[in-house]
Amino acid sequence: MNVITHTKAPADAGSTPHFVDPRPFDPGASEPMANEDERYWRASALTLIWWKFKRHRVALASAIVLLVFYAMLPFVEVVAPYPLTKRHGDFLYAPPQPVHLMHEGRFVGPFVYPYSFKFNLDTFTRDYEVDRSTPQPIRFFCKGDTYSFWGLFDASFHLVCAPEGGTMFLAGTDRLGRDVLSRIIYGARISLTVGLLGIAVSFALGLLFGGLAGYLGGWVDNVIQRVIEILRSLPELPLWLALSAALPANWSPLLVFFGITIILGLLDWPGLARAVRSKLLALREEDFVKAAELMGASRARIIGKHLIPNFMSHLIASATLSIPSMILGETALSFLGLGLRPPITSWGVLLNEAQNLASVNLYPWLLAPIAPVVIVVLAFNFMGDGLRDAADPYH
Repeated sequence: MNVITHTKAPADAGSTPHFVDPRPFDPGASEPMANEDERYWRASALTLIWWKFKRHRVALASAIVLLVFYAMLPFVEVVAPYPLTKRHGDFLYAPPQPVHLMHEGRFVGPFVYPYSFKFNLDTFTRDYEVDRSTPQPIRFFCKGDTYSFWGLFDASFHLVCAPEGGTMFLAGTDRLGRDVLSRIIYGARISLTVGLLGIAVSFALGLLFGGLAGYLGGWVDNVIQRVIEILRSLPELPLWLALSAALPANWSPLLVFFGITIILGLLDWPGLARAVRSKLLALREEDFVKAAELMGASRARIIGKHLIPNFMSHLIASATLSIPSMILGETALSFLGLGLRPPITSWGVLLNEAQNLASVNLYPWLLAPIAPVVIVVLAFNFMGDGLRDAADPYH
């Protein structure tokens, strides 16, 4: 094997000699990369994001909470103790029945104490009394009231059922004797779906207009930016109210649902469009974009195949942070009576029934739908923060 043996650089003025090892170079003698280092350098971008996201404990816990909520949606009929329209005529405005484990000093298992009531002629209300002598065990994986599963077939299987011959109102009942907890579970299907469908509309519009503004520039960018500025300058809640009030009163509940979803999506896309525009302005001068243009790629292909995938992780994080505003928007509109209307049940519709301050003062459990709204909104915000940090290459 030939070996380079010179030990000096060209004889220039002021040059200093440098040492060259005369031993032959053996590629096999180089130190191998550690398995952990090789695993890191070979990982894809999505894998790196997942590794960083897992270290964000609060965001990971929030993602698990949201996964449980959304996994429940197809099976709300099974999860809810009672059907949506089940009425208990003898238990109007019944207070919540707490779950107990111990009875007279011994472990019995999950049970509730039965209620009895008498009319109060002074307040014209029902006074409920707890009978602590006969605990009623809660049943699990049992047969209860019959329901229609997605309108396909009738079934009676429930995860949790009321005691035999008794009642189980863990969140109380409303003015018609309907179980509040069961209605909250059914309402989750509508409220959480509105967020996903609304962000789909917003995502599509944001990618379209933001992509055109960022890549084409010029007068197209100016027109889109002026439209965005006009939309963002309008007060959001009055605009929601005006558009919701414009929906025809004779529309079916399903059409109203889609109408509210489209309204929420149409008003949320400007923020996402600006994020897309700023990213495209930074990326459109890169060498790979110039190479695609020289190869004859169309503008749509360059935007869809080369530019947007380079910051898709940031878009996902931004979309995740926008979903809570969709849920809050639907809740606010339905609470004010301009959103979804019965017989559709959502968290906003349930809160609409608690507008009467006198009723809330007497029956505070009617405000129970606030709890899942707060939990879901906080979970989306925490998960969005974690995704944004994980997708940031400089974090």
